[in-house]
Amino acid sequence: MHQPVHTPLTLDLFSPASESEAPPRSPSDPTIPALGELNWAELYAQLNEEGVAVTPPLLSREQCQELIGTFDEPGLFRSTVVMQRHNFGRGTYKYFADPAAVPLVRTLREELYPPMAWMANQWAPRLGERTFPPTLDELIAECAENGQRRPTPLLLNYGEGDYACLHQDVYGDIVFPLQIAVMLNQSGEDFTGGENVFVEQRPRFQSRALVVRPQLGQGMVFPVRHRPVRGRNGYRRHPMRHGTNAVGSGHRTTLGVIFHNAR
Repeated sequence: MHQPVHTPLTLDLFSPASESEAPPRSPSDPTIPALGELNWAELYAQLNEEGVAVTPPLLSREQCQELIGTFDEPGLFRSTVVMQRHNFGRGTYKYFADPAAVPLVRTLREELYPPMAWMANQWAPRLGERTFPPTLDELIAECAENGQRRPTPLLLNYGEGDYACLHQDVYGDIVFPLQIAVMLNQSGEDFTGGENVFVEQRPRFQSRALVVRPQLGQGMVFPVRHRPVRGRNGYRRHPMRHGTNAVGSGHRTTLGVIFHNAR
């Protein structure tokens, strides 16, 4: 989760999409019907305006509880990180050994990737970076060729007093620039506190903080490392980090869907 930032690749392996093109829509899926109803043009506009885009609820309470229940099934995870041991904050998170083995995680990762790749490829020329392939399978294959074979989707579990320090989720040289986190509990009912905090570093200006309180089942789309912001002489890179405020009471669980794999 907390990894050193690497110098980004500047390869241009795929043709960038035109911003005049409509973003691809997630197909209607009976497991998660809300995916087919997402307005990606509006989410992209929100992402550009605020640096974070919040979706309508993607998962039902029952589906959220199903995912929370997997946290105690050790066979589903490849590693467990106790955050205070590494000065990452306080709490516990677990990486899925095979996201495809959990149908909800598999569907979210596979179906959210194409429209998010469209958004990433709109940003690519503004950031002076490479573009990305249209399907998750192609990205995963590219990661494997680079030695990045460990899946990165994870569950984060915070109890009273737990929090996450500001960080970026960089796991190797290949970094897909966007990720999504899905809230699996209801703020104000299942837990208090625990707000998502995003800090944007603005060149020659003071940093900007953004606090987001997603509701049950909502997803937050945000940059892994930086976002493009228009300036007087073109676009500038604004580095962004994210973390979680301390939970006041109750328990808070989040599904993090990261698309590139780790070394």
